[in-house]
Amino acid sequence: MKTLSLYIHLPFCIKKCAYCDFLSFPRFELLRDYMSALKQEISAFETKSEIMSVFIGGGTPSAVSADNIYDIMQLIARKFRLADNCEITIEANPGTLNNDKLKIYKNSGINRLSMGIQSLDNKMLSALGRIHDSGTALKSYELARKYFDNINTDLMFALPGQSLEIWLDTLKNIIALNPEHISAYSLIIEEGTPFYEKYEPVDEILDREMYYLARDMLEENGYRQYEISNFAKPDHECRHNLVYWKGGDYKGFGIGAASLWGNERLKNTENIGKYLSGVTVAERTVLDQTEQMQEFVMLGLRCTKGIESEDFYTRFGENIFERFGEIFKKHENTGLLEISGGNIRLTKKGVDLSNMVFVDFV
Repeated sequence: MKTLSLYIHLPFCIKKCAYCDFLSFPRFELLRDYMSALKQEISAFETKSEIMSVFIGGGTPSAVSADNIYDIMQLIARKFRLADNCEITIEANPGTLNNDKLKIYKNSGINRLSMGIQSLDNKMLSALGRIHDSGTALKSYELARKYFDNINTDLMFALPGQSLEIWLDTLKNIIALNPEHISAYSLIIEEGTPFYEKYEPVDEILDREMYYLARDMLEENGYRQYEISNFAKPDHECRHNLVYWKGGDYKGFGIGAASLWGNERLKNTENIGKYLSGVTVAERTVLDQTEQMQEFVMLGLRCTKGIESEDFYTRFGENIFERFGEIFKKHENTGLLEISGGNIRLTKKGVDLSNMVFVDFV
């Protein structure tokens, strides 16, 4: 039976962070009309596939009324066939959570919380433009623990003014909380954000030192690295994100949401006026066989397990080494790839220089 993952985009946030280039805004006066358009889009979609994961992202989904989340989850439960072990995640930020919200999330069927903590240093949080401080983050986590036994914490490093010691302190305190999953991302200063006008990227050597520190500390404390930026306790990998990295099918709902169904990629409009008027898909691209193969390799190599040649053959009916053997050999010779039998994966050096590998598949 075919499986499908669902992504629900809620673009609302209390305040847009200084580094953020995601499709989000603090225009809560549009919330009622947005939720109506979102429900209409979900209701119009038909599939016989079993739903293996649902991810509610943003924006800050926890910034809107929990009743809105409950209504969406009720619609999804009525409309689709959810797998018995369906992973259902909601993104939440400290400072937007309370007992009532968390109880409603739990009662709606949500079973995984992804918390945007980012840092436990108040100067760093202030520079990022976050609405919370470290004390609020810790209280929000403690509160969430009463309701959820599967929590991810998002962390950021290579922040302007962040020292190795500041990053180490955040890591120690997050590890002490014992979340099931930790995502650790290097800050990318995107054009068009306030950060772009104000800051230069952190020195690359310091960036890598912070990454190595996180990787080593997390592995020493029972977190297995399963993707370039993601670490999990056993059996707590994010199944929704693995669908992306393994080239599975997913359907996105909401403004700007993306979908992949077989060889067809869809992108919803980013124009809020059009979306509220009922316009959804703005771009539709059909991927040819070569493009699908290239994406399969690039995304698969992000995972520490790498790619199995048998999986490639099952999906595409071709030998991966006949198709990409020269590229693999090139990067094996430079120490960026490791090939063992039918498995191809990035080395630790290759993780650092992954873009040098990926560019050959573009």
